Amino acid sequence: MGELKAVKNRYEPWKQLKAGIDDLSVFLELAVDGKDESQGPEIEATLKDLTKRFEKQNIFELMPGEVDKNGCFLTIHAGAGGTEACDWSQMLYRMYLRWAERKGFAVEEVDRLEAEGGIKSATCRIDGAYAYGYLKGESGVHRLVRISPFDANARRHTSFASAYIFPVIDDTIEVNIRPEDLRVDTYRSGGAGGQHVNKTDSAVRFTHLPTGIVVACQSERSQTMNRAIGMSILKSRLYEYYRQEKEKENEKFAQEKKDISWGNQIRSYVFQPYTMVKDYRTKAEIGNIQAVMDGDIDLFIEEYLRFDWDNRG
Repeated sequence: MGELKAVKNRYEPWKQLKAGIDDLSVFLELAVDGKDESQGPEIEATLKDLTKRFEKQNIFELMPGEVDKNGCFLTIHAGAGGTEACDWSQMLYRMYLRWAERKGFAVEEVDRLEAEGGIKSATCRIDGAYAYGYLKGESGVHRLVRISPFDANARRHTSFASAYIFPVIDDTIEVNIRPEDLRVDTYRSGGAGGQHVNKTDSAVRFTHLPTGIVVACQSERSQTMNRAIGMSILKSRLYEYYRQEKEKENEKFAQEKKDISWGNQIRSYVFQPYTMVKDYRTKAEIGNIQAVMDGDIDLFIEEYLRFDWDNRG
C-alpha cells in the first residue's frame, strides 16, 4: 500500500499537469481563431503557473535512485576553527532542521556532542518523502566567513563544518553485518535526561571493524532502543559505503573523511564584508544569507540535482 501510494503521488500531479496543458491549448486556439487579444494576460498567467508546476514536479525525475525516496540521517561535524567552528556547526545544523520543518518532515535527534560555543558533532534522522534524494548533494565541507563574536578585536574569521548525508534503509534492502565484524561499547549518556540516563550505561556505540565506521546513539533512555537506532544508522552507513564502493566512487564517499578545512569546501557562506552564499559546484549563489540560514536552501538543492543529472556518465 505504501508503494502504491508513492506511485500515485508521482503519477497524479503529471496527470493534472497534462490536463491543464490540454485546456490551455484549447483556450489558446479559441483566442487565436477569434482574434481575441483580451485573453492574452490570462493565457500568460496560466502558462506561468503550469511552468512553475512542471519545474516543481520535474525535480522528482532527477531523483531516480533506489533510496532517493527514503528518509535520511544527517551528521554535522565541526572542523578547523575551534569555538568559532563549533558555533558554525550549530548554525549549519539549525539550517537543515529549519529546512526539514519547511518541508513538513519529521526530525529526531539521535546523537549530539556539545562543545564550547556550539556542537562538536550531531546526528539526526529526517523522515519524509525523498528526504535523502533532496539532501544527498549537501554532503561536503561548508565554509563560513564572518566577524567572529568570540574575537574581542572583531576580526574576520574563516571556519569550517562538514555535513554527511546517508539514507535510511528500509526492510526491502538487505545489509548483512557479521557479529564478528562488530564491536559494541556502552557508556553513560550526557546532557539532559534525569537520573536514569546519567546513572546507567544507556548510550551505545557500534564500530564496524572492516570499514572503521563508527556510529553512536544516546537519544533514548533505554539501551535497547539506542541499540536499535544505532543499528539502523550503521546499516544505512554501510549501504552507502558499499554502494559507492561498487560504483568506484570511494573518493566521493570520503567527503566526511576529508580535512574539514581550506580547499575542500562545496559552499561558502559570507557574512562580512558582504553577504553571499555560493556553491562551488553549480555556481549557484544568493545574497540573502539570513533566508538561507533559516532553511531556504531549495535553490542550492535543486541546482545540484540538475548538475548531477547533467554530469552522469
